[in-house]
Formats: sequence, structure tokens, C-alpha cells
Amino acid sequence: MTETRIDRRFAALKSEGRPALVTFMTAGDPDPATTLALLHALPAAGADVIELGMPFSDPMADGLAIQAAGLRALKGGQTLNKTLDLVREFRKSDDATPIVLMGYYNPIYSHGSEAFVRDAKAAGVDGLIIVDLPPEADDELCIPALAAGLNFIRLATPTTDDQRLPMVLRNTSGFVYYVSINGITGSAAPDASRVAESVARIKRHTHLPVAVGFGVRTAEQAAAIGANADGVVVGSAIVAAIAASLDDEGRATAATVPAVVNLVSSLASGVASVRRSAAA
Repeated sequence: MTETRIDRRFAALKSEGRPALVTFMTAGDPDPATTLALLHALPAAGADVIELGMPFSDPMADGLAIQAAGLRALKGGQTLNKTLDLVREFRKSDDATPIVLMGYYNPIYSHGSEAFVRDAKAAGVDGLIIVDLPPEADDELCIPALAAGLNFIRLATPTTDDQRLPMVLRNTSGFVYYVSINGITGSAAPDASRVAESVARIKRHTHLPVAVGFGVRTAEQAAAIGANADGVVVGSAIVAAIAASLDDEGRATAATVPAVVNLVSSLASGVASVRRSAAA
């Protein structure tokens, strides 16, 4: 497939000698206007790649913070089409920052895989992380997405052994998302030394960048994980910052966007503190 915004962003960061900061939030949490304001603010705050969660009522890989975010968004009427509208609106002013949609297959199946790939590409989406589609089901979505020029990013976990890993990496593109813990998002802090060993093991199987997520909350953790990974993914902490800024009715306040910007700026300082050879 041709080079994508994700490929270009990781190549540029490699030349800078630092890992990427990948930020996650749920589309429509707590409302579409706030999500759009955050999309516009995140690149300047230091986000190198933006993951946008597609709200789903049964998010089996997500912890309580992201589950609650999904429910807030769904309660507000967020849909897959409205999520694509947000990306389309963001692309009017930003043609460089990669956008990855993360979610589950059920809403895509309902939309129609072929139509989803077409609509996502047209909206300006760069990659997909669909956590409940195994590589054995690549014909469902992965292969059509790759053919359309969308990266298909696969999760590897601590239980993905060397026998299973080549199957996981087959047809993966853009980057590999390494889940740093056994469990759901935000449930525990990762062990940086164990993550380093796992990243090294994955890199023996692929030349793709490896980004690490689940449990990273602070600049110090981001720096520790980023010392060995090509990217650091932060989701639950950002979603929690949104939740803490809402009023008693669950609505955004004047503090919502600044709370996220301040957190992302701090996390960006963590990954910016990592310096290594561009050839590493």
C-alpha cells in the first residue's frame, strides 16, 4: 500500500529520535462540539497521532473510564456517521495529523464494511484498530481497508507468544499496538522493564513501529515506556480528565478543553525528554 500519514509521522519522529505521543478520546464525549475543539487543540498540545474511539455499548477491552465515556457519547446521540463527520471537519484545517479510529466491529458491520472503508477514507481517516476482529477474519475488514489505503493496526499482548505473533503481524501496517498489561484499559500501571523486553521481542518479528498503551498516565511513565517503544498511547487518563471537568449534568465546562490540553502537554514533555539515535 502507499505511504500514509501514519507512516510519514513515525518516520519523521524516528529522525527526531523520540517516540510518538498517541492520544485517545471517545468521539462525542461529552458532546461533538467538545470533541471537535479537542481535536483542533491536541496537535498543538503535543499529540502526534490521535485515536478517536467509536462509542459502543459493549466495549470489552475498555476499563470503567472509557466505558463511561462511551455511554456519555451514546446518550448524547453519537453515531458512527457523526464520528466520521468529526474527522471530516477536522481535516478542513489539519491535513497532517494522523487519525486512527478505534472500536469494535458491530457498528461497522451494521454500516457495511465496504461502505465504512469508503466513508472513512473519504472523511480523512488514516488507520483502524478494531479490537474484536482476529487475523483469521482479515477478509471482513482488514484486507478491504488495506486496499483502500487505510492502515490496519493490530494489538499484541503479553500473552501473544512467538508462535502466534507472526499471524498477528500479518497484514498489520502503520504500527503495532502493544498492550502493556493483561487486562482492560486503565486497570494497572505497566512495568517499563517488562515492556522493553516485549517491544524488543516484537521488533525481532517486524520492522513496523511499536506503540505501547494501557495504563500510562504520567509524563514520567510516558518517558519510561518511550525509552524503548516507538510510541506511547494514553487513553484512560485523558478520558478521566474530561470526566473530572464536567458539570453535575455531565456537560462540558470551560475547564474541559484546558484540562486535556494541560495533561497532553505534560505527557508530550515526557516523550520529548527521550533522546536516542535516529537509527535505533
